[in-house]
Amino acid sequence: MILEIVTPEMTIFSGEVESVSVPGVNGQFQMLDNHAPVVSLLTKGAVKIFGNIQLDEAVAARFTKVDGTTDFQITGGVLEMTDNKAIVLAD
Repeated sequence: MILEIVTPEMTIFSGEVESVSVPGVNGQFQMLDNHAPVVSLLTKGAVKIFGNIQLDEAVAARFTKVDGTTDFQITGGVLEMTDNKAIVLAD
């Protein structure tokens, strides 16, 4: 699946991932390939990216590696998943 993480400043990440876990308002949830379409509000927490991903050097310091995932901390936002593409609009 394709994941894009967009902040007000720039697109932080765009690429192919195995899956992604996000902090939804009702708790953390994960999406895999071909997940059903969904739109969700996000709360403070980590966007956890699963898979071997390549980060641009300009933004790599904003990510952390934790237990086999690559994490990006957000304070809130919105997620849209459709057509095997997840877009996270993050604060």
